[in-house]
Amino acid sequence: MNREFDPALTDINQVDAEYFEYSKAANPISANLISRIPYHSFPASLYDSGPSRVVPLDLSDALGCEGPATGPGLCANFMRLNRGDTLTLQPNATSQVFYVIAGEGSVVQGEYEIQWSKGCFIALPGLQQAHFSAREDARLYYVHDEPLLRYLGVTPRADRFAPTLYPAALANAKLREAADDPRAQDRSRISILLGNRHFPQTRTVTHVLWAMYGILPAGSVQKPHRHQSIALDFIIDCPTGCYSLVGTELGADGQIRNPQRVDWSPGLAFVTPPGYWHAHFNESDSEAFLIPIQDAGLQTYLRALDIRFS
Repeated sequence: MNREFDPALTDINQVDAEYFEYSKAANPISANLISRIPYHSFPASLYDSGPSRVVPLDLSDALGCEGPATGPGLCANFMRLNRGDTLTLQPNATSQVFYVIAGEGSVVQGEYEIQWSKGCFIALPGLQQAHFSAREDARLYYVHDEPLLRYLGVTPRADRFAPTLYPAALANAKLREAADDPRAQDRSRISILLGNRHFPQTRTVTHVLWAMYGILPAGSVQKPHRHQSIALDFIIDCPTGCYSLVGTELGADGQIRNPQRVDWSPGLAFVTPPGYWHAHFNESDSEAFLIPIQDAGLQTYLRALDIRFS
């Protein structure tokens, strides 16, 4: 179609256009144009009593984004579901991962029904409502990717996987198998990654999320490591004397310079920002158990995870 030149239309189409000299725009974090992901801890007291509810672990003010959001692309939550109650969830998300901290009940999503109990992991897609009900007082840790979809301005068009249960007994057996391997002490960590057969390239629990179930043995140290995915860490159980050190740089000795210390406690959730070095310590005589949930499914698919060890 031929159109005559219209200066007024040209002006309208250029209203939003901007131009920046490269050095002033290429690194918006260093230029303080966008905030870093903050360190933050969320105690178990947020969900240990009271009515049935979802408690978003919201850092959106610090992130300068629409909330709730715990990171730019993920939102972690605590769920409390009292006996006989029901909660209906339908975030604008492609991926939802749950860990059952305590209690038992069921979840119905479309034609699927899953029975869950303490120690189970559940992965749900986001297209349909999920109806959770409890047979006894329950608490869950819950992460979804609604902030990512909100930023992109999109809604899910199709589910990429079916509702999937990882039973506690089987997950615990697989973790113990990894711990009992004679070569376990030579590895960077003792853990298992939850996978789904639909994602053979990333070997992650969903196409966006990664979920790790790990042991920190008594008297052990997980040496400094880093990755470009945000880690939303949940401490299942731990004795006194467990903690993480987090920082931006390593010294010549391979240890983290000027680290931030995060002392662990059962039921604690905390944020490890992407790209930061972090190390985990257990100075007690008992094992500790943790779950990092990350956007590493997406980062791995983008070939951008860049996990490194000191």
